[in-house]
Amino acid sequence: MHWFYLLLAVALMLAASKAAGWLVVVLLLAALVLFVAWMLGWVNSRISSGARNDMQIISPDELRRMREQAEARKAAGTPAPRPPDEPAA
Repeated sequence: MHWFYLLLAVALMLAASKAAGWLVVVLLLAALVLFVAWMLGWVNSRISSGARNDMQIISPDELRRMREQAEARKAAGTPAPRPPDEPAA
């Protein structure tokens, strides 16, 4: 949706190049507003694409269970399991 703002801003700038008088100022101000709206939309989409999903947050109970498992492994002297995507050392 934010790309539509950029398209409209460019169209208004082209229209301002053909207009005369006070209409040029109005069209250029509208183009500036649409350009800022495009920029904010673009930044918003970039930030939200890199945001972490709330479902990936570990609950306190799960964190406690993982700590207990790690302590039990440490007490037993067994190494921690490696994640499947981690290369062997």
